[in-house]
Amino acid sequence: MLAIRFHGRGGQGAKTASRIVGTAAFLEGFVAQDSPIYGAERRGAPVAAFTRIAREPIRERGIIAHPTVVVVADTSLISDPAARVLDGVDEKTVLFMNSSLSAEQLATQISLSGRVTALDLTEVALQRFGKRGAISALLGAVAGRLVGLRQESIHEAISRELADLGLAPSVIEQNQVAARHCYDAVPVVALETGSRRVPGSTRLRIPNYEPPSRGTARISAAANSLLRETGGWRTFRPVLVPDKCNGCWLCFVYCPDGVISMTKDDRPVIDYDHCKGCQICVQECPTRALVAEREKEGEAAWTAK
Repeated sequence: MLAIRFHGRGGQGAKTASRIVGTAAFLEGFVAQDSPIYGAERRGAPVAAFTRIAREPIRERGIIAHPTVVVVADTSLISDPAARVLDGVDEKTVLFMNSSLSAEQLATQISLSGRVTALDLTEVALQRFGKRGAISALLGAVAGRLVGLRQESIHEAISRELADLGLAPSVIEQNQVAARHCYDAVPVVALETGSRRVPGSTRLRIPNYEPPSRGTARISAAANSLLRETGGWRTFRPVLVPDKCNGCWLCFVYCPDGVISMTKDDRPVIDYDHCKGCQICVQECPTRALVAEREKEGEAAWTAK
């Protein structure tokens, strides 16, 4: 059985990518299973999805603890302890990184025990579509290529899955063309498909449940969001062009997280430690004084604050 684990942020398309791979595998006669898991259902929040492919019935369920392939849509997730990107990764695991850095640079900057391959899917999307957005078709094409699925199957799977999401045929075709480019461009690493199971991992474990007073999510104190810096969730950050700002305060009003404050001269100041990069301020700014700039990658990108 091949086990693929996707890691991304809400809005990048990790869930849809897992479905594309599962559908492509099914079209080739495999037994396939895919499922997502996420906490906060909002743009920028960490998301994981799982796809299993086999010739025999798949009896495992739930998360993939020991993946054959890990596909990472956003390298900033590596330093997020809640995302747990590297859990279960060993020297046999193939890791794909959506990154502007090479596989060698990534391996040097991040302590990884698996075998790394990389391609800048975000840049491909910007060049092909002219804007940022979901890269689900590109992630699916790369993952399918790494596990040996045919390009024709992935092409058809993209058509089916994106049509189910209500995308126009012209948009689906654009995604198929970009996906074909990524399929051909991604450096392939040979898979080792031996057993990934850790001795003793099949033992039945009985969970200990907390009482409702502790197990129910709640806000227990004012301003506790300061305890969780969410600036690492961003792929793009809003940046002020001072000469265009007319001091209308709309960015301050529309910011859903209260990370924009105003100076005495009616100019916005953005708290980048907590700005998740939702880009609502960019969309609502009437003078286009706020623009989206892609985050720069480097060693600091994986340093937890």
